[in-house]
Amino acid sequence: VEQLEEAGHHPSGELRGYKSDVWEGGHRVPFIARWPGRIPKGQVSDQMTSTTDIFATLASVVGYPLAEKDARDSFDMLPVLLGKQDAGTSVRPHLLTQSFRGEFQLRKGNWKYCDHKGSGGNNYTRGNLQKYALKDTAPEAPGQLYDLENDPGETTNLYFTHEAKRKELQQLLQKLKSSGRSAPRKRTPLGMKNIPKVD
Repeated sequence: VEQLEEAGHHPSGELRGYKSDVWEGGHRVPFIARWPGRIPKGQVSDQMTSTTDIFATLASVVGYPLAEKDARDSFDMLPVLLGKQDAGTSVRPHLLTQSFRGEFQLRKGNWKYCDHKGSGGNNYTRGNLQKYALKDTAPEAPGQLYDLENDPGETTNLYFTHEAKRKELQQLLQKLKSSGRSAPRKRTPLGMKNIPKVD
C-alpha cells in the first residue's frame, strides 16, 4: 500500500479500509460482465450485487431451479445483466456479508450496519497500517452505523445518534440470521431459451 501511495495511487480511493476489511475500501469493486449478443454493449447499472450472486445468476442462465437449501444468500442478477431490471428497483433489498472472523455486516440502501467494532479484518493498532487508522467517533459503541450517501468514507459512526435506523438494521440482521438465508425463496430461473439476443 505504501509503495502505491508513494507512486501517487491510493488503491481504495476515498473509501476507508483495504482488502479483507469490511469497510467499503476493503470490498467495494465494480462488477464487469461481457456476453456478446446477450448483454447490451456499454450498459451501466448501480445495482448492488455480491460475488455470492454469481451462483443464482448462472443457475438462472442455464435454467436450473435452485433448491431452497442451495445458495441461500444468492440473488439472481440476470435481469440486471440483460438490461431488463427497472433501474429504480433493487434486486437486492439488502446485502448481508460476514468477515473471516464471523462478524456480520448488513447494508440496506445507503445505510450500513456492522455488528462489531473495528475493520473485521486488518489490525490498525500497529505496524504499517497504524498511520491509516481513523479516530473512532463512537468508541463506546459495540457496533458501527454509517450513512454511505453522506459519508462514503465511513468516517462518522452514527451508532448512538441514529438509534431508530440502527435498531431497524439490527432487527433485520437478527431475522436473516434466524432464517438462515437472505435470498428469496422459490427462485425461478430464466433459462437460455428466454434470454433474447441483442446487437
